[in-house]
Amino acid sequence: MQVKRWGQLDALRQQLGESRWLLCVDLEATCDDYPAGLDEAARNAHVLEVQRHEMETIEIGIALLDVQLEYRIVDHFGQFVRPLLRPKLTEFCTGLTGISQSDVDTAERFAAVQEQLGDWLAPRDTEGWRWCSWGDYDRNQLKEDAIRAGVDVLLDPARHINLKKCFWKIFACRALGLKCAVESIGLSWEGKHHRAIDDARNLARLTQLLLSSDAQRHGRHGMD
Repeated sequence: MQVKRWGQLDALRQQLGESRWLLCVDLEATCDDYPAGLDEAARNAHVLEVQRHEMETIEIGIALLDVQLEYRIVDHFGQFVRPLLRPKLTEFCTGLTGISQSDVDTAERFAAVQEQLGDWLAPRDTEGWRWCSWGDYDRNQLKEDAIRAGVDVLLDPARHINLKKCFWKIFACRALGLKCAVESIGLSWEGKHHRAIDDARNLARLTQLLLSSDAQRHGRHGMD
């Protein structure tokens, strides 16, 4: 896939260049879906075990990039989170994510995990950081989790970058899911899709390839 709008890519690089660190963030949350094969009447009658407004984060995954070192991946943060509203994971959720009931049953609540994240992030505060995710879902979900837990949101929404939106602007393409986007620029997906730590690492790899000076110099992305 070829870069179509270099001005958009340059603007993103300038935006990120103001900070030393970039956090590539991904979340997994409690969820449910309709069984396959339902007709419209059955679908309307079916009650999801987890409604959209009840979704809670059950895994936080972060890959840390050093902007000054060609966006090198230098650290990771990954923790499960124990949900409050719907503590029992649905069959759909465990099948999608591979996260087990025991993974969340033995985890801390959101407030405690966010405190751990704050301790991990604190050494980077002096040189500044931004964070990105694939779309706005993660930003909005973290805000909802913080409100529900009665704590301030740690990852400031004002520091957030929607990399999914940047990607389709840069490549002048339709909006893609993360896995499709990673593979469209010539990378192979690593790890399990819909595991937060693996998704975060793949988002970081995409970001690194997209923003590195080598990619800029060659004027292309992907494999020959």
